[in-house]
Amino acid sequence: MSLATDPRLDAPPSAENRARPRTRPAAPVDGQPRDWTRPALVVLLLGTGVLYLWGLGQSGWANSFYSAAAQAGSESWKAFFFGSSDAANSITVDKTPLSLWPMALSVKIFGLSSWSILVPQALMGVGTVWLLTATVRRSTGSAPAGLLAGLIMATTPVAVLMFRFNNPDALLTLLLVGSAAATLRAAEKDARHPVRWLSLAGTLVGLAFLTKMLQAFLVLPALGLVYLIVANAPLLKRFGHLLVGFGAMLLSAGWWIAIVELWPASSRPYIGGSQTNSILELTLGYNGFGRLTGDEVGSVGGGAGTGSMWGETGLGRLLNSEIGGQIGWLLPTSLLLLVAGVWLTRRSARTDAVRAALILWGTWLVVTALTFSFMAGIFHSYYTVVLAPAIAALVGIGGWLLWERRSSLAAGGLATIAVSLSTVLAFFLLGRTPDFVPWLRWLILAVGLLAAVALAGWSLLPRRAAAAVAVAALIASLAGPTAYAVQTAATPHTGSIPSAGPTTVGGAGGPGARPGGGQAGGLGQAPGAQAPGTQTPGTQTPGTQTPGTQTPGTQTPGGTAPGGQAGRGGAGGLLNGSTPSAELTALLQSDAGSYTWVAAAVGSNTAAGYQLASEEPVMAVGGFNGSDPSPSLTEFQVLVADGEIHYFIGGGGFGGQNGGSESSSEISTWVAANFASVTVDGTTLYDLTVPLAGQAADSNGLQS
Repeated sequence: MSLATDPRLDAPPSAENRARPRTRPAAPVDGQPRDWTRPALVVLLLGTGVLYLWGLGQSGWANSFYSAAAQAGSESWKAFFFGSSDAANSITVDKTPLSLWPMALSVKIFGLSSWSILVPQALMGVGTVWLLTATVRRSTGSAPAGLLAGLIMATTPVAVLMFRFNNPDALLTLLLVGSAAATLRAAEKDARHPVRWLSLAGTLVGLAFLTKMLQAFLVLPALGLVYLIVANAPLLKRFGHLLVGFGAMLLSAGWWIAIVELWPASSRPYIGGSQTNSILELTLGYNGFGRLTGDEVGSVGGGAGTGSMWGETGLGRLLNSEIGGQIGWLLPTSLLLLVAGVWLTRRSARTDAVRAALILWGTWLVVTALTFSFMAGIFHSYYTVVLAPAIAALVGIGGWLLWERRSSLAAGGLATIAVSLSTVLAFFLLGRTPDFVPWLRWLILAVGLLAAVALAGWSLLPRRAAAAVAVAALIASLAGPTAYAVQTAATPHTGSIPSAGPTTVGGAGGPGARPGGGQAGGLGQAPGAQAPGTQTPGTQTPGTQTPGTQTPGTQTPGGTAPGGQAGRGGAGGLLNGSTPSAELTALLQSDAGSYTWVAAAVGSNTAAGYQLASEEPVMAVGGFNGSDPSPSLTEFQVLVADGEIHYFIGGGGFGGQNGGSESSSEISTWVAANFASVTVDGTTLYDLTVPLAGQAADSNGLQS
């Protein structure tokens, strides 16, 4: 019997199964089974908490770029508001600051440590799993559907990575799932106060913008489309309601932008990542359309086209050797179940909640996946964490729809295809890591294909046998990503480009990317420094240094500038924070109260390690890449003449990249030519209070 002619496919689920979850279940009667879903939810959330919190401190400062900004925000409310890299407010991070605020408050309350920085993201992960579970359950009226979606979300490898890390993506994902939940509430047939729900959705998207700028807006087509199609109101009113939600989004995102734009530039920190000290330039350029076109002034890479340094673009990008193991396990299956779900609900009422959920999550997935597949600018595999909620929801909803219609041969056929697809893909993805649990891929293949064959005869099986087959299929489908998730949780991750799962064969990425998307001593990696996503015996704790480690750019005989080459910053510290020794840290802390900045260093990551170790402000010359024009050489000279900066630390940054400023290189050259240096544990420091012999001050008090 074909899918189109089977009348059982169009039969709605029973009233019992479609009952709204907000209705309190009746108390169990003797002899009847008790509700197992609430204990299952508790187990899911507790398990998620363990997965996201266990051994969290082993990652040290994780991304020291954001950790330093959190430390600065805990010391200065001005740095807190602007998202400054240091408490003396020289320059901001290259993002809007909302994701820094929970970390900064945590550090302010509990003190500076790995746990105070990383626990907020882990709690956001547990919240995301709970919220997605509740949202899918409400849309379907099925607790198992919600639990399945929550389980998939919790065990997606890239989700485990990001909810154990301190990049903005953790808060971004939570806020966007919240916006989806609020929009679906507004679109319900019997929704009360839909405008309030849409206003909440818009507010959450606006806050997501303050977390990671324009990436937040990728969900807007999904939110707008589902409300226009499904909401129980006249069409013109639906447009009006959406305008209210859009206004709420503008207010929640725009207030901070407006304040920063109106604040006198002379009394606020420089806007990191911009070339003109403008938050609008950062929003629309480096963190906006430049990500799509590859035209990103000041970045370390760029160049539009399929051959850019950020990997091949195209439809296969999300399944390639770098990204497939992060997010791709159930991606094709979710698209199949999306199509199947829309077909199965084709005769439902326009306001049907299940179809509304399919429209929202399906549009979210398609729009975001296509954007990631073809964007030519800076792209990292961990960005794909925002695909995880959509994939999880679609598999949960689609699996529930097939279960409800399991008496149909066509539903059994669809289930067979879905399980076969996820099984074969898992076998293929695990084949890229041949040394990682090598027997697992064969076990998944055997169990998955046997379950797929059994699903073809689903309609002939009694309920318990059908449930056993469904559980076997579920285990086969989730074993691969769960194994990667556990490996990710057991591995420390540091640096700017973390990657989930074990090292893959044939991976590619951006600067310094190892196969699989992490770091392995590539461009921007300090010799001897630890790669993000990897750990070696005796891994350093924050503020320590392995004997013999040398910061790139250490001065060599012959007057080489601090950057490692004449007049130019070197690669050291671009992607990984510095790890100063106790002796160097003590040197920075000595007489710290006499200076605004105890040191300056080219590049934010280089500066971050020294700041986190000393807990004193360290100026990040040139921002993240060392290519921002802050400060200029003249401004730096004035600060030195006024006694504001004690030391200049050699190494770090990529000044002048892709049309960016050469200020950091000019400063490095000037410092090397005018000030005495000392090498401490392999790191070169220039004492800016001790000019070289024969260097006289000019009439303005500046060393020539």
